[in-house]
Amino acid sequence: QVKVVESGGGWVNPGGSLTLSCTTSGDTFSSYAMAWFRQLPGKDRELIATISRDGARDYYKQSAKGRFTISRDNAKDTTNLQMNDLRPEDTALYYCAAAFSGLETAIITARQRYTDWGQGTQVTVSS
Repeated sequence: QVKVVESGGGWVNPGGSLTLSCTTSGDTFSSYAMAWFRQLPGKDRELIATISRDGARDYYKQSAKGRFTISRDNAKDTTNLQMNDLRPEDTALYYCAAAFSGLETAIITARQRYTDWGQGTQVTVSS
């Protein structure tokens, strides 16, 4: 089990950029696939991006492709989400989550596999 803490949210103009950071503590970070989800008001939490334990593979929701980049640093127990060309529809509460994985290169997209969650960080895109 890992404790997950997000940071880096805030307000940004359309077309702007933000980097969300996620730090973990507890169990061995490199044993976990990591992901970023977001939740819009009144809607279910949705997967935005995920990265394998070794960082070699990643996956993005279609609307995030080409704009968002997920990365991780196993030496620092951190995961980041670089978000560029932000749009008003990206406004949401963003969550970092961890899923224990037996395979270094596995991509995990099933929400129920993510057992450790942060409290979320708000991103607001508005002029």
